[in-house]
Formats: sequence, structure tokens, C-alpha cells
Amino acid sequence: MIKLIFVGLTFVSTLLGGLFAIKFRNKLTLIMGFVAGVILGVACFDILPDIINLIRTYNFSTTEAMIALMVGFILFHILEKVFAMHHSHESDYPDHKHPQVGILSAVALILHSVMDGIGIGVGFKLSESIGILVSLAVISHDFTDGMNTVTLLLINHNSVKKARIFLLLDAIAPIIGVLLTIFFVLSNYLLFLYMSFFAGFLIYISASDILPEAHKNKNSVLLISLTLTGIIFIFIITNLLK
Repeated sequence: MIKLIFVGLTFVSTLLGGLFAIKFRNKLTLIMGFVAGVILGVACFDILPDIINLIRTYNFSTTEAMIALMVGFILFHILEKVFAMHHSHESDYPDHKHPQVGILSAVALILHSVMDGIGIGVGFKLSESIGILVSLAVISHDFTDGMNTVTLLLINHNSVKKARIFLLLDAIAPIIGVLLTIFFVLSNYLLFLYMSFFAGFLIYISASDILPEAHKNKNSVLLISLTLTGIIFIFIITNLLK
């Protein structure tokens, strides 16, 4: 019963974050500044430390982690450029984004939310206390997950309707992850490779997509401050829950 309550809270937290981004989409530049900081913070203070712990615990290869990270970075870069080449006739327009890039980014975030759900399910299999701690960690960043999903869709010129659809999918994703743990458990090695790959993806979209887009029209102390706030927010959240 308690597991269902926490899974339900992940759903609510994600929805609220996404709806917040939709409601204040006229302030999208400021939201992008914050989201870029959040994504960098997740990569540096959440995922990379977990990768290091897996390397220490299971003696996994650091080189393999870096290769997987680079594959995640380069693969998304290649896919983004492929979409751009397929629409090369649109290059005459000075400000053009490709909706497919936003969809690809949202799908990657949704898949990660599934992994969050798997983490919750595995945590409750180990013990109720571990399950609660993992759930609290997921719930705490699901608000920003919802914001990230919506923001990446909107800055790539997807409609608000489509953003709502993907937001709902992102909110459901942890529930799917929990249900999947009934049938299988992901091996530590595959988890290690996946996390490294996803870290590369996060670093790419924050540094190469969101930050440049946020600062394209104006640079301000407020915008930079929001990026730093996003980084500090994730640092505090991750350290409080460890």
C-alpha cells in the first residue's frame, strides 16, 4: 500500500512541474536558465556519483563508463544534426528549431523516468525503508523532470498540446518502471552502462542546447543566477537524500 502512495506522488510531482512550465511559458527564457542548471546538477551530483559508486563496488571499468558517456553525448549530437540536414531548406530562416529534436529529448527523459520507477521497485524489494528513501529522491526531482520535458519540447517549437501528452507519459513512466520490477531486475552492469550513457545525453542537451538557447537573445545576471540556482538546488536535494 505504501509503495502505491509513493508511486502516486511521483506522478503528481511530475505533472505539477510540467504544468508549471506550461503556465509560465511566456517566461521560457528564464525557465530554460533554471532547467539548464538542474540538468547539469543531475548529471554531476546525482548520476556521476552513482556511477563512481558502482565502479568502486563492482570494480567496473572507468574506461567503459567514459565510452558510454561519450556515446550518449555524440549520438544525440549526430541525431540532432541529421534532423537539421533533413530540413536543410529551412536554413534560410534565422530562428528555426526542429520539433523532432524536442521529441527525441522528451523520449530520453521518459525512459529515464521508467528507470526511476525500476529503482523504486527494486528499493521496496530490498526493504520498505530503502524503498521510501529511493521514492523520496525520485519525487524530489520529478517536479524538475516535468519542467525539463515540457521545456525541451517547447523550445524546439512543439505545440503545448504535444507537450501535455509527453508530460503525461513522463508522469506515468515511473509507474511503468515499478510494474516492470515484478517481472525482471536490471543487472548492475547494464545499469552502470545506461547511467553513463544518460549522463552524456544530459551534458549535451544542457550545454549545447538549453544554455545557448536561453542566452541567445539576452544575457542577464538574473538568467545566470537562475542557472546557478538550478545547480545548487540539485546539489542540496541529492546531498540531503544520501
